[in-house]
Amino acid sequence: MSRIRMIALVLVTTVATVVTGTPPAAAAGATLTVNVAQPFRPVTHVASGGLYGLAENSRPADSTLLPIKVNSLTQPAPGVGQRPNGQPPGGDSLLIAPQATRVGAGQFIRMPDVYPDFPYQWVSWDDWLAKVNTMVNARLSATTVTNVIGWELWNEPDYTWNTSAAGSFNDGWVRTYRAVRALDSLTPIVGPSTATYNRSWMQSFLTHARNTGTLPDIICWHELVNPTRIAGDIADYRNLEASLGISPRRISINEYAAPAEVDVPGRIASYVAKLERGGVESAHRAFWYEYGTMNGLVVNNNQPTGTWWLYKWYGDMAGGMVTTTSTTQTGLDGFASYDGTRRIVNVVFGNEAGANIVNLTGLGALGSSVRVTLSSTPSSGRFTAVTAPTTISTTTRTVSGGQLSVSVPNMVATSAYQLIVEPVSGVPAYQQRYEAENASVFRAQRLTASSASGGGYVGRIDNSGTPRTDSYVDFVVNVPTARAYTMTIGYANGTGATATQGLAYNGGAWTTVSYPPTAGWGQFGATISTTVTLRAGYNVIRLAKGSPYFAGGTGYAELDYIQLT
Repeated sequence: MSRIRMIALVLVTTVATVVTGTPPAAAAGATLTVNVAQPFRPVTHVASGGLYGLAENSRPADSTLLPIKVNSLTQPAPGVGQRPNGQPPGGDSLLIAPQATRVGAGQFIRMPDVYPDFPYQWVSWDDWLAKVNTMVNARLSATTVTNVIGWELWNEPDYTWNTSAAGSFNDGWVRTYRAVRALDSLTPIVGPSTATYNRSWMQSFLTHARNTGTLPDIICWHELVNPTRIAGDIADYRNLEASLGISPRRISINEYAAPAEVDVPGRIASYVAKLERGGVESAHRAFWYEYGTMNGLVVNNNQPTGTWWLYKWYGDMAGGMVTTTSTTQTGLDGFASYDGTRRIVNVVFGNEAGANIVNLTGLGALGSSVRVTLSSTPSSGRFTAVTAPTTISTTTRTVSGGQLSVSVPNMVATSAYQLIVEPVSGVPAYQQRYEAENASVFRAQRLTASSASGGGYVGRIDNSGTPRTDSYVDFVVNVPTARAYTMTIGYANGTGATATQGLAYNGGAWTTVSYPPTAGWGQFGATISTTVTLRAGYNVIRLAKGSPYFAGGTGYAELDYIQLT
């Protein structure tokens, strides 16, 4: 758990010279190479999440969350007692669920946060198991809450578990797992949520969990030391998992970045790059300070900080994440996307000072002449608003052999930078096509098919009847004017009969969408159209097999994209 504690002070000492003093020790003129022709996963904004990111009373406002496409959150358990950094208890998972749902975010429920102190003060097994029953029953009674994606059974057991009073953590995990599963057999279980990745600790835990049939559905640990550890930790975990005969688990890093790093855009660019490359399903900014700010991203009546703009650039990404490589392991790094519909390359980078280079390859689809816009956002801290990024330059460049080299002079190591490359002929005034695989997907699966738009789609939308298994897809869209839009849905339906789903937007009334049968599963090209009346700016459109206040869909349909015109 992100608290100002002894381990955190060590972390601050470790990274302070990196982010607050001299620039990273890397060779002058570092190079980041972006291969636009090499996508490696769909854009899902995996690192746009937060520990205790939301407080009650809609703090921060939806308007600050929708642009950054919040992927997921870790929030305290129902009846929260935890007083983070001396604050009153807040962020109760069931109380913030309506806002999280409005912005398309899932959430883990952190169970030990029913206790007020950190490290947690153990009382007794009777006390803990009674609290577990109360928490799970409270969630089960919240029948309109659909965004809970996991029970986090404990937090940082390598730091907070009282072995002398409670016995071994491995045995305690089994008792808690079974207590949760006795009441809720459907919601994924998350753990062990250690403060750091440690192979021998993880091996002991996994072996015991495997042997007792209590493996977590989602493996979780924290990366609070240095982003350069991330790749090695994930690779080591995957090797360990395979060696123990355990099927691949989804990975969440549900706390990342130390106090001296979390509000430094250049440093965060390095974290996000490595989390995306590592293939994690979700990652959450660590909580070091106040509730109601999305971990320091907003200040003073929902004004953005410098770091918010980095996440806004991240939120603007669509299509596929594309491969980036750096000539340095500790300095310059970044992440990038390519939206093939609009032909926009979006590169976000930082963590380096001086004059550096971004090399782009695979640009053939953009034509021989491109517009290149370079912007920056400063390290303003969590108390200083930044009204907009700074546009450094806008130039027209010639692409040769699908390649382009962009020099970036006078970089500041703590700042983050964005490079937008697009055809000089222009791009659509607003994003019209939204790929289903880029959307918020709840209890369905992102899949691939050569006939799908962008190569991906969402299938297995096949649950209904309970908020723990309802399947739905939330599209966060941004339109220029308030009006009626024609919404075209690309889909496949291999059942041989008409299938239906529910359609609602911005929490409004439900209508039913019908999908006539198509040639087969994963074979796309068919479309249907309907009309949606949207407000100017951000809207959330839900297509659901099951959802509160909707009777439930019939048959099965796979979603390729929606398009607003």
